Amino acid sequence: MHYLVTGHTGFKGAWLTLLLKAKGHDVSGLALDPEPGSLFDSAGVAADLKHDVRQDIREASQTASAIEKIQPDVVIHLAAQPLVRESYREPRQTFETNAIGTLNVVEAAGATTSVQALLVITTDKVYRNVNRVEGYREGDPLGGDDPYSSSKAMADILTQSWIKSFPGPPTAIARAGNVIGGGDVSKDRLLVDLLTHFLEGSPAAIRYPNAVRPWQHVLDCLNGYLVLVEALLDGKGLGEWNFGPGTDSFVPVRTIADLVASQWGEDAAWLDASATNDLHEANLLALDSTKAHDELHWHNKLSFDESLTWTVDWQKRVTREGLSPRTVSLQQVADFLDK
Repeated sequence: MHYLVTGHTGFKGAWLTLLLKAKGHDVSGLALDPEPGSLFDSAGVAADLKHDVRQDIREASQTASAIEKIQPDVVIHLAAQPLVRESYREPRQTFETNAIGTLNVVEAAGATTSVQALLVITTDKVYRNVNRVEGYREGDPLGGDDPYSSSKAMADILTQSWIKSFPGPPTAIARAGNVIGGGDVSKDRLLVDLLTHFLEGSPAAIRYPNAVRPWQHVLDCLNGYLVLVEALLDGKGLGEWNFGPGTDSFVPVRTIADLVASQWGEDAAWLDASATNDLHEANLLALDSTKAHDELHWHNKLSFDESLTWTVDWQKRVTREGLSPRTVSLQQVADFLDK
């Protein structure tokens, strides 16, 4: 199968490209240029692509032309402005990219006759968050207080409306939360901040040490997406789906910081910077993935401890042992598929 991944130059997109190639698929990508130091560049992901198109999904006609030229069998729409704090700094770009950009991709995929399945990726933050302990289920109300969350809720509702209103390929929506893994360089992400400071030998400042997050390895999340695509290709899998970790992964940020510091060693430390907070972020957000477990028979392969260890080990093997990011990433993909 020929997969088109929008947002392929990002963290999840780069790992997804490596995973798809390891499973024997052709992969093309459509995205903006990668961030400096990205996994996409450091792991040489461009070499794995059939087409590598640099295109802003806010441009409707160019996006449509690119997808028509690529002629993919499957489209996985990952491209987004993915950061909460960045959405406060750039609200218009966030809404245009996440809402209108999604509209452009969905419309273009529907007009491209080669497309047999479309998967739109949103987020756990599409749910109207009331900080309840129980995970949110697919039928719960959507919402979003910050520009990022509300823009992704808009993209989710937009996709649901498009499915009901216009003809097109079998389409599903996947919602997932925080993912961790080697090679991430995005701003304002906990593991990135911790490992960056530990590499520099300086303490990391943690803004929300008491916030509880469900932590999931990026390969487990992406594997859920691919299981859902297989269901779509088999005439199943329509609608909205959660892909989150089990309750053993619902861990406070301060606990993560302590564990990563311990695994890293070398006197790694962090500081409580909660007094400097000036922007809203949810204190607790969890998903109930029962539907994916029961109907798709999908489960996470990695435990919370394994997910954290794989992430820290990736960084250690690259920076301390001198292995290439591509070598370490491909080995982790192979190990994951073997589980």
